[in-house]
Amino acid sequence: MRTIFPLENEGLLDSNTDFSAMVKLFYTGPVVNAELLVMMLEKHGLAATQNFVDATAPDDGDLSRPAEVFVPEADCDRACQLFYAEREDEL
Repeated sequence: MRTIFPLENEGLLDSNTDFSAMVKLFYTGPVVNAELLVMMLEKHGLAATQNFVDATAPDDGDLSRPAEVFVPEADCDRACQLFYAEREDEL
């Protein structure tokens, strides 16, 4: 499972940094969908991360466990266009 702010652990970011201004919540749903979405966003060059909604719950391998996907604020519009915009080539 990925963390939202891995740079904080490496000492590259201050613990007082306002992370909510850096990333936006893009999706909330089952972890099986969240993992696939993160992989697809990365294939399009977008650095997405995911977390469990309830981080204190045991990781028992439940694929329906709620997870959140975050994208950098600067990439949010592009991510929305890729996954939520109406497709013009559909019938």
